[in-house]
Amino acid sequence: MADLLYPPVIAAARTWFKALDLRFDVRGTEHVPARGGAVLVSNHISYLDFIFTGLAARPAKRLVRFMAKDSVFRHKVSGPLMRAMKHIPVDRARGEGAYAHALDALRAGEVIGVFPEATISPSFTLKEFKSGAARLAQEARVPLVPMALWGTQRLWTKGHKRDFGRNHLPITIRVGAPVSAGPDESAPSITDRLRERVHELLEAAQRAYPAVPKNPADAWWQPAHLGGTAPSPAQAQAL
Repeated sequence: MADLLYPPVIAAARTWFKALDLRFDVRGTEHVPARGGAVLVSNHISYLDFIFTGLAARPAKRLVRFMAKDSVFRHKVSGPLMRAMKHIPVDRARGEGAYAHALDALRAGEVIGVFPEATISPSFTLKEFKSGAARLAQEARVPLVPMALWGTQRLWTKGHKRDFGRNHLPITIRVGAPVSAGPDESAPSITDRLRERVHELLEAAQRAYPAVPKNPADAWWQPAHLGGTAPSPAQAQAL
């Protein structure tokens, strides 16, 4: 039943993209393996990032199973959908069950989607990464596939109203070459290398992004270090 539901959900999302007239710039999707397990790792700047992360796996005809907070699975509408599409609930007080679930899925050849920052970054810069993605890849002996999203925060993010108008917003997606997770390297070391690679991809996505804020009122989605009015990482942490 799960994969009978997932493709129509993807089709509905793509129809919605067209309705919003989003302008996509997607590169590097060849790095998503066509078969076998993999951990797809992305930055997190929007409530909709799981949709765009999954989009990066479509050229490889892969369905991504996301690890998401368990409250989403308790919702009367999203819960049945999330379970039917085989996404993985994460109880942050008891993470062992979610880890075991994800590990089984990777060993069965699934692609697991992970946001190692755990929550949306209000500064739109990378927060520290948790080591779970590295540990999963290491134990399942599958690659880590890094990627970065940019522009998704303009649609819907923490502390700002949704913008689902037909505004022709650009969305930039960059997928990088797999990061190895060898058995002899520590998970923190792998995580550091992974974060560095995602950071490089994020900078590449930002450089390629065709839009710049027209005035200070429009600059909320641009990071402080790029001249925008988003809070700095230190300010975001204080908030």
